Amino acid sequence: MERMADWLNELIEMLDIHSFYFLSHSWGSFVALFYAAKYPSKIKGNILIDGGYQGKRHSNQTLEEEVAFYEEDFEQVFDTWDDFLSLVKSETLNWSSAKWKAAKDLALYKDNRYYWHARGKTAGYIIQAMHKDEVEDIYQDISGNILLMKATLPERLKDHRSKTAAIFREKTNGEVLSVPGTTHLLHWDRPEAVIKEIRKRWES
Repeated sequence: MERMADWLNELIEMLDIHSFYFLSHSWGSFVALFYAAKYPSKIKGNILIDGGYQGKRHSNQTLEEEVAFYEEDFEQVFDTWDDFLSLVKSETLNWSSAKWKAAKDLALYKDNRYYWHARGKTAGYIIQAMHKDEVEDIYQDISGNILLMKATLPERLKDHRSKTAAIFREKTNGEVLSVPGTTHLLHWDRPEAVIKEIRKRWES
């Protein structure tokens, strides 16, 4: 994760960006936190969308189990666009033409079949990095304005999410906002909630 933060910083320097707002989702929020710990002066504000607080030391799966799950999950193959789209639709609570366009970005089309845009090997390496570099160990190194927007569905994850979010709040002194009626794809389920926080915190 620290190497990913360094790579990202090289890109930001190439683009001659001196400061910026960091909006991230899922495992991208882990990268955002490692970046914030190492390059705090460059970040004007940090919003995490249901990511960065799911520390692996609190996981119910071993590293091997989680890697195997994601490698298999990302290697799924779909014979038709409708088959692929049905799975994407199942991950969010409502549908729109904008989400249809977003779904196209999630797919690779090859040999008359549809694949996830990221491969299983890539997903497995990301999981390994999240286990190797435990985000909870750098919480105390993160300062500044940070908001975690936390999903609330499915209900079975409520206790686990509450536990890890409480650790995040205590150690980072950040703010945690639970967004009702949202899955892990919180920004797809309730984009207006994300927009509201961006405008409230960053437009001024």
